[in-house]
Amino acid sequence: MTRRRSTLAPAVFYPAGGLIVLFVLLAFFATDAVAEVLTTLQAKTINGFGWYYIVIVAAFMVFAIWMGVSRFGEITLGPDDEEADFKLPVWFAMLFATGMGIGLVYYGVAEPLSHFESPKPGVTGDAPALAQAAMGQTYVHWGFHAWGIYVVIGLALAYAIHRKGRPASIRWALEPLLGKERVQGWLGNVIDVLAIFGTVFGVATSLGLGVQQVAAGLDYLEVADATLALQMGLIAAITAVAAISVASGLERGIKWLSNGNMILAGALVVAVLIMGSTLFLAREWVQSIGFYFQNVMMMTFDTLAFQGEDGLAWESDWTIFYWGWWMSWAPFVGMFIARISRGRTVREFVLGTLLVPMLVTTVWFSVFGGSAIHQERNDPGSMLDADGTVNTDTAMFQLFESLPGGGAWMAVIAIILVVVFFVTSSDSGSFVVDMLANGGEQNPPLWSRLFWAVLEGGVAAALLYAGGLSALQTAAILTALPFSLVMIGSAFSVWKALDAEYRQITRAERRLRRRELTEHVTDRVTEHVTENFAEISGQSAVRSPDPAPRRSRWRRGTSR
Repeated sequence: MTRRRSTLAPAVFYPAGGLIVLFVLLAFFATDAVAEVLTTLQAKTINGFGWYYIVIVAAFMVFAIWMGVSRFGEITLGPDDEEADFKLPVWFAMLFATGMGIGLVYYGVAEPLSHFESPKPGVTGDAPALAQAAMGQTYVHWGFHAWGIYVVIGLALAYAIHRKGRPASIRWALEPLLGKERVQGWLGNVIDVLAIFGTVFGVATSLGLGVQQVAAGLDYLEVADATLALQMGLIAAITAVAAISVASGLERGIKWLSNGNMILAGALVVAVLIMGSTLFLAREWVQSIGFYFQNVMMMTFDTLAFQGEDGLAWESDWTIFYWGWWMSWAPFVGMFIARISRGRTVREFVLGTLLVPMLVTTVWFSVFGGSAIHQERNDPGSMLDADGTVNTDTAMFQLFESLPGGGAWMAVIAIILVVVFFVTSSDSGSFVVDMLANGGEQNPPLWSRLFWAVLEGGVAAALLYAGGLSALQTAAILTALPFSLVMIGSAFSVWKALDAEYRQITRAERRLRRRELTEHVTDRVTEHVTENFAEISGQSAVRSPDPAPRRSRWRRGTSR
């Protein structure tokens, strides 16, 4: 029996795995110290770099759109003239699936309702104005900005992997900028370690949010009290299911789980749409899209500079948290959309990645968030806790209870959605992390995938134990800061590579046109000479005198 050659990259696996394990141990055994450090780092990051997150995410969105409409748009992410691996409808469906996740289930009701009940500092007006501003702000957090981030890293990876044949590793996205030697050296190892940190903490943040909602749902169904012990038990159970999915393989595990979950998600949103105020929700979706496009520039660059501490607190809880969360997820989502996009052009990649998930998320938030705001306006207090605030963990279950015929069965579906979304995210995330830890190997060993799946659960448990939602938000914000530098490098790198290739293509096309023109002219001249050869030859015979007399006349002329 032939023993499989180890593909492990020790300079990536051991530093990343060791530091993450150390964090988990410290969080459990030095909880107060870790919580204090996280709080301090969050405050300093928000105060010092909040403006940077705003600017850099806006730049990523503009860069993504520009790449889609630029002269590079017709370059294929793969060999020239190669057909795409997936037909357009299938590719759209996979992008649709990528746009779904624990976050949409957790925040689908809670975020628009929270912005309505506790408006962003500086946002004022009557109830309709506040409701519209709430929907627009939610679209900003979940729309083009998030997917602009994913386009930057995904496009750089797709070009490196499919066009240049490089391994499936983040470091190779920066090869045009850093050079092959640096990418293969210690700097490339650092890049992959940062990508692993971002992916593990991003998936752990999603798991933490999902577990809080599942615990609240079980409490709502009067199955169990939503205690920290229940959350820890849920993390252990869901991580075990994720490990089984990892062991079962892609075809038998994640594939049917993903397909089944998409059907459940679609059924749930259709049920809410039909059981709720259908006509209102359709009108509200169209109107909110218009509001978003009208105000997106202002909302993008709004740092709440004149709102003082309240502005900083709001930014930390919402916009900066989201920008950090999306950047920490960028290695995972970017790798996924890169792998499914072989054979697509740059323009197809950018427009598909931006438009399809944007459509999904706006419909989702319009149905769930719009229904919640509509219910709260018609029956004040029905969507709030006893203290008059929005409970993010239970808001969706309160909405289900308010719908005619809704309630427990919809809560069960939502809980199943959250669990399966984490299982699929953990499975895929573990696979991506393991590829990075194995030097881009696209068939990494099972034991290391299991290691990362378990570690993601451990990080989620550690964050919840050390500070709950605040710790989850802090982890996302902090891990995104160093990786943002990798993303900036990826943007410059893919632009440099595409620009150089476009110049080569242009020069080759010019040479080809010159050669074709030369051949065309030569063919026409040859054809003309051939067709008129007899006439030309006859004229030459008539006009040409006998050579002997010519020589005689020349001699006579010269003798005189």
